[in-house]
Amino acid sequence: MPPVTRRSLLAGLAALAAGPALAQLPLAVSSVSVDVSHLRAIGVGPLADLVQATMTDELRRVFADRIGGSGPRLVVHVTTLHISAFANQGRGLRGSVSDSIEGEALLIGAGNRVVGRYPQIASVPAHGTWYDPLDNQRRTERVSRVYAQWLRRTIS
Repeated sequence: MPPVTRRSLLAGLAALAAGPALAQLPLAVSSVSVDVSHLRAIGVGPLADLVQATMTDELRRVFADRIGGSGPRLVVHVTTLHISAFANQGRGLRGSVSDSIEGEALLIGAGNRVVGRYPQIASVPAHGTWYDPLDNQRRTERVSRVYAQWLRRTIS
């Protein structure tokens, strides 16, 4: 039997250390979707559709390496969208003003069984210009994308 060298010992220890990490493969999801029915029900209007489209797009982007196969479905139920009326470069009268979005991501497995719950609020400084007619749309897109990005960090 050949003698154990420092190099072979270190390689063996590295393989042992990597073993558990390799066993914990990242979660795969079969699909992603965003439910904004609550926003529609409370009268958010066209911004609800924008949240759905933007967040779905961002979820597909940030979870691209995990989508496919027969894993659970990832469904995000958005419950609150707050776009501040006072977006003055993120500075309000009493400190920072923010835009936020709240919801819960569910991992739905076989038989529509919930196998994971991830409630979350995402908040960003309310940067904008009140006189721009597209300002609320841009801010809604921004907070929707941030929600999806944080969700990826939460679920990983």
